[in-house]
Amino acid sequence: MRKILVLNGPNLNLLGTREPAIYGAMTLMDVERRTRSHAGGRAEIMFEQSNSEGEIVSRIHDAGQAGWGVILNAGALTHTSIALRDAIAGAGVDAIEVHITNVHAREDFRHKSAIASVCRGVICGFGYRSYTLAVDALLETH
Repeated sequence: MRKILVLNGPNLNLLGTREPAIYGAMTLMDVERRTRSHAGGRAEIMFEQSNSEGEIVSRIHDAGQAGWGVILNAGALTHTSIALRDAIAGAGVDAIEVHITNVHAREDFRHKSAIASVCRGVICGFGYRSYTLAVDALLETH
């Protein structure tokens, strides 16, 4: 059975209360529940969130060593973190970048991703479905 780490970055713990006009009313726990339900028995899902860049880097390393796929919503670190980019590349993880909103329809600074070039793909703008689409993408190749 495929194992997938769903890793969420800074401020995603505030989903449901953070800027609901942009991010909606769904909480991160709601996203987790729907992602797990969608995966069903096809994958083992570990769902985590951290506001610390270093913790996220360490979890990417762990996933690479264990051979897990990674679904990464790095939040604002997507646009700034060379450390996350290097962790993904260095650990050799099969990673998919996800975002709840369409980052390309938002502020200019959100249009550039430091991690996209080392991820298999990027899924954005589909709300919680960005996560379920990423699960399907990871499972289709294994």
